[in-house]
Amino acid sequence: MNRARFLCVVLLSFSSLAFAQSDAQKSFDKMKTLAGSWEGRVTTVPSHPDMDGKMGQVTFRLTSMGNALVHEMTAEGRPDHPLTMLYLDSERLLLTHYCDAGNRPRMVGKMSADGKTVEFDFLDLAGGTEYGHMDHAVFTFLDPNHHIEDWTYMGPGDKPIRAHIDLQRAK
Repeated sequence: MNRARFLCVVLLSFSSLAFAQSDAQKSFDKMKTLAGSWEGRVTTVPSHPDMDGKMGQVTFRLTSMGNALVHEMTAEGRPDHPLTMLYLDSERLLLTHYCDAGNRPRMVGKMSADGKTVEFDFLDLAGGTEYGHMDHAVFTFLDPNHHIEDWTYMGPGDKPIRAHIDLQRAK
């Protein structure tokens, strides 16, 4: 391979890495716009009596000099709540969910081409799966004061439970 061709290959490799980092940064910046307090009704499929129809509250808080976003979710009648951390890891937007089931699934996020959703796909898991684990999350941005969260939990036997939360920014 001649020197000019080699240089082109190297430059293209670096530019594609920069593009991936740029996509992750854009996704993280989009998620940061959710900082604040939110509330809305939870719907589950199949119906889960502890949550279905209850009011939920979600708080997003930037921490670590803006390098991490904390997501805390509570629901009416539930004494405890899961905590989720979102952060950049090189060229990836990662989500680590500290679950009520006692495990910590990680997911990789990517923003849609139209910039209206950030979708997180399962990457790996620390801890056991005896009680199931969180498997998927989608954040849909409707306007600065309205977003939707869709979470998929894989129960024992890989039976999905989907939670849909239509959230308005709390006044």
